[in-house]
Amino acid sequence: MHVISTRGGDRCSVVEALSRGLARDGGLYVPEHWLRFSVDDFAGRDTLADIAAVLLRPFLADSPLADQVDAICAEALDFDTPLVALKDGRTHLLELFHGPTGAFKDVGARVLAACLSRLRKADAPDLTVLVATSGDTGSAVAGAFHRRPGFKVAVLFPDRGVSPRQKHLLSCFGDNVASYAVDGSFDDCQAMVKAAFANATLMAAVPLTSANSISIGRLLPQMAYYAQAALRHVRRGGTALNVAIPSGNLGNALAAIWVRAMGLPIGDIAIVTNANRVLPDFFETGTYTPRPSVPTIANAMDVGAPSNLERLRAGFAETGGLHTLSVDDDTIRRRVPAFLAEFGTVICPHTATAAEFVAGRRAAGDLRDWAVVATAHPAKFESVVEPLIGRPVPVPEVLARWLSVPARALPMAAAPEALATALRAG
Repeated sequence: MHVISTRGGDRCSVVEALSRGLARDGGLYVPEHWLRFSVDDFAGRDTLADIAAVLLRPFLADSPLADQVDAICAEALDFDTPLVALKDGRTHLLELFHGPTGAFKDVGARVLAACLSRLRKADAPDLTVLVATSGDTGSAVAGAFHRRPGFKVAVLFPDRGVSPRQKHLLSCFGDNVASYAVDGSFDDCQAMVKAAFANATLMAAVPLTSANSISIGRLLPQMAYYAQAALRHVRRGGTALNVAIPSGNLGNALAAIWVRAMGLPIGDIAIVTNANRVLPDFFETGTYTPRPSVPTIANAMDVGAPSNLERLRAGFAETGGLHTLSVDDDTIRRRVPAFLAEFGTVICPHTATAAEFVAGRRAAGDLRDWAVVATAHPAKFESVVEPLIGRPVPVPEVLARWLSVPARALPMAAAPEALATALRAG
């Protein structure tokens, strides 16, 4: 199967797109045409790895990875993303934080790493995986590529825009992973990464690929947990599952939109942001107006210029049944303890934005089944969550292991030339 650029100037195979990251014309890759799936296509399949294999196989057909799809998914997706029914029987929590770095980003990052490792030729120069992060992407990508032969990782994050534990997890890997604390915002980091890919001289000297959600190699695997949730819900006697998704760069929500476009039983989709309301404003007005990001306590969503909106604006998915909401910090602070009181479950600040949307639907009389998408483990945000609930949040063993090792990030100015210099230095 082939993919095309949102800007119309590039067409290539999925495998080529995995290696390139950004399209050659500066656009983002999208499927050339929509595949169609039915519930029956997944008969006997329930694990995340098995469902991902069914979804990815057509995209990787006629490629060097065609006969390795099952092995790739089994290697990368050895954890679950459970759909947990809460006390009222109509609200569910889609827990995407059971991977090795405690966030949904583990799914796409690990599949991408498994694919690129198999595609790499033994005599090829090292490939540098370049990633800008507002909190969780960087650690997921670093973990996925850590100590993989033939790969280096450069992680850029806003020095003052992540939680203490996130910063540690972004900076603790070492070896082939270099972490840079940028004196700026996530939008600065993202702009630096895009500038690097647009710098032909740099690209000739330092082979680069992307692991941000601009990479279709991240987006395609992320469809798997929405497919799994929808299938599990239908098999339990439910109808199409409605989902409320915390959103920053729009990649997570776009995966749900794509799954629905491919025929699986996803109903309404809510794209919920923090105080950075570029996406809600776009859906309300039809005008895209990027603006500087605003720091919030849901920092992984502090995005003022969401890249994946280009994929949606290019018309490659039906946007009917989409809802949006912007949730400010004070509301997040109220929703975290309210969710605990109502359902007995601790959630992170990002998940709280989606929970706020569903609470609003309930207050308006909506009795349908909604899944609140839990994007990260609350232990990663202890400085926010613990004061709100009045007790410690237990740290999962996989996170505790990384938090126990030393961490080091190098300071970097928010300037493309600073990144170019660092990449050339290796």
